[in-house]
Amino acid sequence: MISRVRFLGLAASFFLSVMAATPVAAQGQQDFTLVNRTGYQIDEVYVSRPTAKTWGRDILGDGVLPNGASKAIRFAAGTQGCEWDIMVRFDDGSDVEWDQPFNLCEISRLTLRYNRSTGVTSAVWE
Repeated sequence: MISRVRFLGLAASFFLSVMAATPVAAQGQQDFTLVNRTGYQIDEVYVSRPTAKTWGRDILGDGVLPNGASKAIRFAAGTQGCEWDIMVRFDDGSDVEWDQPFNLCEISRLTLRYNRSTGVTSAVWE
């Protein structure tokens, strides 16, 4: 008969070995939580590769992101590349781009900030 402590140890070892064997791409390596600290409601969010000529579709879909709120952003399995540009559209129709690409493979939480009076964008990430 196997002891409870030994069983839990074996179960933990099995879980860790399965996790280590899971491909990173299947986990959505670019997935992150977006936090709005701009002072304004964000109606649309766009991400694109730095070399892209267009922004593509709004990744918020039908929703909005009020100031102070956060949203989990998920990429399709198999999405390639780590460097991404970000642009948002506020509820008044104005657009703002962050002027540096973000390495989303290394970011789990991205907080966007914007000073409308100076036009300065900034971001903090974890």
